[in-house]
Amino acid sequence: MNEVNAHSADAAKQTLKPCWSCKGPLAAGALFCSTCEAVQPPAPVDHFVRLGVERAFEVDVPALDRRYFDLQRQLHPDRFATKAPKEKALSQQQATALNDAYETLKDPLKRADYLVHLEGVGVLPEGCNLVQDQSILIEAMEMREKLMMADSMDTLNAIQRETKAEIDDVLTALSLAFKGADIEGACQLTTRLKYLDKMMGEVRQARARLLA
Repeated sequence: MNEVNAHSADAAKQTLKPCWSCKGPLAAGALFCSTCEAVQPPAPVDHFVRLGVERAFEVDVPALDRRYFDLQRQLHPDRFATKAPKEKALSQQQATALNDAYETLKDPLKRADYLVHLEGVGVLPEGCNLVQDQSILIEAMEMREKLMMADSMDTLNAIQRETKAEIDDVLTALSLAFKGADIEGACQLTTRLKYLDKMMGEVRQARARLLA
């Protein structure tokens, strides 16, 4: 066997693992064994790999929804009602892992924060909780003061539209930052998005109080 073929064979071995039930070979990360059809333990992979989508900030949410619900149908408890306790437990573990992945990737803020941590290993050990740009804090304080002074639904609606526009701008900038591998910029934008998301929640609460 020449060196190239030997390397390919070694690589193939590394991507395979034995099924816990029949010991047959299966791809790492497979949901079910292709030989005995036993459900497998959740693989130690990131959320993008688990749901079979490209690692990127821009996600096709309808396609993500379809992929998630298809996988969850395969793991429905009714399909494992007559299975052994171990396989029932593994199906529940897989379902939980899929839920965690889906809840993270479908939400832009959670997805951005997750991507920063995936891409920024060794770059941003403090994460995105350290605010170095004081303009973010100043903006948050000014928006909160404006909200405190709001005394009509029209004013609250205007603040909501302004906040939504700011969020849309940040999401666009985040997409560009991740595409350009600007992790520090993405971290800063993610921090700003957290403040804007919190502001949007406070606006909804203020609207509810006025309607009560």
